Amino acid sequence: MAWNEPGNNGKDRDPWGNSGKNQTPPDLDKVFRNFLQKLSALLGGRRPGGDVSSLGIVLIVMVALVAWVISGFYTIKEAERGVVLRFGKFYQSVEPGLRWKATFIDQVIPVDVESVRSLPAAGFMLTQDENVVRVEMDVQYRVADARKYLFSVTNADDSLSQATDSALRYVVGHTTMDEVLTRGREKVRQDTWQELEQTIEPYDMGIVVVDVNFLPARPPEEVKDAFDDAISAQEDEERFIREAEAYAREVEPKARGQVKRLEEEAQGYKEQVVLKSSGEVARFNELLPQYLAAPDLTRERIYLETMEEIYSKANKVLVALPEGSNSMIYLPLDKMAPGKSANAPRQPASVPSSTRSAADELTPDTMGQASVPLRSSDRTSGRY
Repeated sequence: MAWNEPGNNGKDRDPWGNSGKNQTPPDLDKVFRNFLQKLSALLGGRRPGGDVSSLGIVLIVMVALVAWVISGFYTIKEAERGVVLRFGKFYQSVEPGLRWKATFIDQVIPVDVESVRSLPAAGFMLTQDENVVRVEMDVQYRVADARKYLFSVTNADDSLSQATDSALRYVVGHTTMDEVLTRGREKVRQDTWQELEQTIEPYDMGIVVVDVNFLPARPPEEVKDAFDDAISAQEDEERFIREAEAYAREVEPKARGQVKRLEEEAQGYKEQVVLKSSGEVARFNELLPQYLAAPDLTRERIYLETMEEIYSKANKVLVALPEGSNSMIYLPLDKMAPGKSANAPRQPASVPSSTRSAADELTPDTMGQASVPLRSSDRTSGRY
C-alpha cells in the first residue's frame, strides 16, 4: 500500500514530513542553515544549535576561490587573436594558446584573423551614359588587427559594406554601359578596388582587402535582347580583327621576301650595268690611241663594224631613191644571206609600202642620212 493512500492510520505523509492536508514547500534558507550547521559539526567547529565558526567560513571562501580560479582558464585557437576587456575597457591582446582571465573582471573576445571573409554588393546603378545596369561584386577580406576591427568603428563589416557600395557606384557612374558589360570589366574591378581602399583607409578598421570579384553585369530585362545583339556584334568585330591580324602576319613575311628579292635583283642589275659600262670605258680607252694615230681609218673601221652588227640582226632593208622618185627598193636579206633559211619568219618592214609612198615617208634630210648610193647596174641586179 502506498504511503499516501487511505488506511495508513489516517496520517498522510510526504517526503518532507508534512501531513497530507497541509503540504507547503520547505524553507530553503532553513534547509541551507541546517546544512551548514551539520557541516560545521562534522568538522568539530561548533556544538549543535550554535553559530557557524570562522573555519567553516574560510573553507567556503577557499572553495569559492578555487572555483573562481578554475573558471578563468580559456583557450585561443591558432587562427584567432584574443582581445581582453577589463571592466569593459580594452586591456590587452593575447596570442593563441591556453590563457587565464579574471572572471567577472575581464572579458575575452576571440577574433578570427586568418579566414578570408566574403562581402557581397549588388544593385541597379546609373552609368556615365545615363543607362541603368545591374552590377554585382564580391569583396574578399580578412582581419589584420583584432583591436581595430572591434573598436575603430561601431561595426566594421557594415562599414565595409557601405564603403564598397559607395566605391562601386562611383566607378560605374564614371564608366559607360558598354565598358561595364564587355571590354571594360577588368578596369572597373581595378578602379573599384583602388577606390575602396582609399575610402576605408582613414577609418583604420584593421581590415585588409584580399580581392575584388566583379561578377557579370547585365542590363534591365526590358532591353536585354538588344544588348545581347550588341554584345554579339562586338564579339564578331573582335573575331574579324583577330582574323585580319592573322592574315597580316601571314602575308607580311611574303611581302618582305619579295621586297628582298627585288632589292637583290636591282643590286645585281646595278652591278651588271656598272661592269658593262666599265668595260665600254676600257674598250674606248684602248681605242683612243689608235684613233689618234689614224682617225679616218679608225672611224671607217668602227662604222663598218657597227653596220655589220646592225645588218646581222636585220632581214629586210629599205633603200630610199633620190628625190622625185616614187619607187622603193626592197632587199630580201633573209634569202640572200648565207645560212639563212628561206622559211625563216620575216620581220615587219620598217615602212609599209602599201599604205604610204616613199615620197611621204622620206624627206631630203633623212634620204641623205639613211640612203646608200646605188649604181644603175646594182639596181637592176639587186646588189649594192
